[in-house]
Amino acid sequence: MSDMIDAAVKALSAKVSGAFDGVAKFVIPGEGAIMIDANGVRAGDEEADVTLTADADVFRAILEGEMNPTMAFMSGKLAVDGSMGMAMKLGSVLE
Repeated sequence: MSDMIDAAVKALSAKVSGAFDGVAKFVIPGEGAIMIDANGVRAGDEEADVTLTADADVFRAILEGEMNPTMAFMSGKLAVDGSMGMAMKLGSVLE
């Protein structure tokens, strides 16, 4: 597991308070994947209701609040595969 994934798990854990009522996966090409579900946030690459894919710089900017997740999606910097409703719910957690 990369240092980027370790740092992202910690940052996401701080933002996701309580159980997330679904299964989401963030994929950072070249780094790995992060799962968010009822058990919290962890490194992993399992089936999910929604998969969000972004490069490390975009993902870092979203986590640090420098980039809005919705704008990242609209500009093509964040790809979403699966439940758009779940993606929107996760986006509101990250803002």
